[in-house]
Amino acid sequence: MAEIILRRWGGELAIAGAIALFLLPLLGIPGKTYLTLTIAGLAMGMLLFLVASGLSIIFGLMDVLNFAHGSLFAWGAYVGFTVFNLMMDWVEADSVLMNLGVFAIAIVIAMIAVAILGIILERVIVRRVYGNHLFQILITFGATIVLVELISVFWGPNDEVMTVPFTFRGNWDVMDVIVDRYRVICIVIGLLVYSVIKLILKKTKIGTIVRAGVENREMVQAMGHNIFLLFTGVFAVGAGLAALGGVAMSVFSLQVYPHMGSTYLLFAFIIVIIGGLGSVTGSLVGALIVGLSYNYVAYLVPWAAAGSNVIIMIVILLVRPTGLFPSGE
Repeated sequence: MAEIILRRWGGELAIAGAIALFLLPLLGIPGKTYLTLTIAGLAMGMLLFLVASGLSIIFGLMDVLNFAHGSLFAWGAYVGFTVFNLMMDWVEADSVLMNLGVFAIAIVIAMIAVAILGIILERVIVRRVYGNHLFQILITFGATIVLVELISVFWGPNDEVMTVPFTFRGNWDVMDVIVDRYRVICIVIGLLVYSVIKLILKKTKIGTIVRAGVENREMVQAMGHNIFLLFTGVFAVGAGLAALGGVAMSVFSLQVYPHMGSTYLLFAFIIVIIGGLGSVTGSLVGALIVGLSYNYVAYLVPWAAAGSNVIIMIVILLVRPTGLFPSGE
């Protein structure tokens, strides 16, 4: 009996054991501190999900290693920064509706602008190197350099302070547990985006085609669908999600800077590898694992925070090389 269980569930049990061992030091964290760290980790995870979900769909469907995804993230952050500066009266207004309004406007404009940039990038550069991962890495890395330099040209090379909308500032004291307002907003945004993506993928015709493309690209093309038009649309959506993550993360981190995409691109690739290529649910689970582990380890052993995610990725890959949710499961 035990042999059958180990043979069938050995991988999952190994992952569960590794996670339990990893979480063991959390027993020494005071309860209120643990709750605060958990909320911070969930918020960070949701923000990283916004970036990783687009990267996962692009990678899973188009088989494209898009190293320019981080620079698109940065462009989204800067477009949002510009909108905030142009509508500073709304940002500083003591009104929830006005603050939500300027935040929504910044997100929409950033997503549209970066989606257009993504379409140009896909048509001019990426389309020429389909099927060649080495060229994809080189050409998208080159595009990253160009896009980052353009940010320096348009907005300057220096770090800029991102203003938090007035009613998003401060904390709530819930039974002596400090809950940051904006972190709660980040969690809500992440859940809404995940729900919308799943709804589109599961309940619409275009979603069915995209999911089929992840499984078998050649069959989708054989059925008469324009695979290149689909690729362009998927790339635009992935770029838009990167922009959404850029706006939200810049408010979260209180700053924008030209090379900010590089840091979060590393997190995004770790999340995609953990979750499984082409899986939106995998991206969500992977992002939450990364966000929570980063905050817990940063509290316990600050110098090991970044490395902890790499260790988790290695352990999961050793047990499940295709990730937690392979092939869009």
